[in-house]
Amino acid sequence: MRVGIDGYPLAEPRTGVGHYTLELARALALISPSNQFELISPAPFEPAALDEIERAQLPNLFTATPRASSIRGHWWSVGLPLYVRRSSFDLFHGTNFELPLWRRRRSVVTTHDLSALLHPEKHRSRLVRRARLRLPLVVRIADMIITPTESVKREVCQHFNVKPDKVRAIHSAARRSFQPVSFAETAEIRKRLGVEDAFLLFVGTLEPRKNLLTLLKAFEQIITQSSLRPQLVIAGGEGWLMEDTFDFVRKSAVAERLLFTGYLSDDELRALYSSCRVFIYPSVYEGFGLPPLEAMACGAPVIAGRIPSLQETLGSAARLVEPLDVDALAESIIELLEDENQRQLLAAGGPTHAAKFSWEQTARLTLDVYEELLNGPARSGYSP
Repeated sequence: MRVGIDGYPLAEPRTGVGHYTLELARALALISPSNQFELISPAPFEPAALDEIERAQLPNLFTATPRASSIRGHWWSVGLPLYVRRSSFDLFHGTNFELPLWRRRRSVVTTHDLSALLHPEKHRSRLVRRARLRLPLVVRIADMIITPTESVKREVCQHFNVKPDKVRAIHSAARRSFQPVSFAETAEIRKRLGVEDAFLLFVGTLEPRKNLLTLLKAFEQIITQSSLRPQLVIAGGEGWLMEDTFDFVRKSAVAERLLFTGYLSDDELRALYSSCRVFIYPSVYEGFGLPPLEAMACGAPVIAGRIPSLQETLGSAARLVEPLDVDALAESIIELLEDENQRQLLAAGGPTHAAKFSWEQTARLTLDVYEELLNGPARSGYSP
């Protein structure tokens, strides 16, 4: 079997979709050495991602950056379909909502979430328009759809009137690099970043659905209405539509207790996950919720928003609160900071829970989808 995989998410510093793309491709090549997998991108692969692929030394995992005059402006409608047509792929997997719009191969698309459709006010208008035009088309032409959770599967089936047997919910996982390290081992990284010994942590792209404003308001309550003085560390690249949040920060009385680190490496993240007092993730919408699972894998006690996907991913191993309830979030943080036993109980259970998810399992279930498509009858919409 020869599989083409969308490598476009690896052309820039990785966030959730980029991590999914690389980890899945690497795990597929590892568990299925008799098959070939090719990551395809119209733009050069980001050096760190390319280095990881090369260091894996998997002879059946390749990268390609096709060159064509139409690639940049019309990659999905012209560049990629031409490349796929010339290649001998049996199947193409779109790992980031997209597929070649003209195709002669069976296809799988991963739909990570429906955030742009269900919460359009939290996204740039250009992205919302594109999602409204392209997602219904891609969902229709795909032979099979993969979602990261059952909750997203339900949304896809309801929103697009898709039959459930066309959708597979396959969980993602924390990467193996996320394991607990001792507090002492994190000292150098924390010192370099300006992180204090007692700190709270948030990790994620700074965008409205991550609900950072609620966390900041809860943190202000903690500092002004209790004797606790933790630092709040906010790690992640700046996204979009965050003007209200940054305006709150500028006017906040506790701005000096905040630290925005920007995008961090895995080594830096592992150090912060392993040494934070509490990891907090009050997102109002997620497809899966990778940062809190990574934090759990490193032994961090986790507080997260009580939303369907996070309930499915984190279960009882995290403390869940209503994501928009500032008072409830502040109270939960204070309780964990003041109750060492509860904090340690959550911290101890995190790695065990995170270990239930693995990229090997994700790859095996994804491979099952490929084989089902290639060995079964063609589905509606497939052009042989």
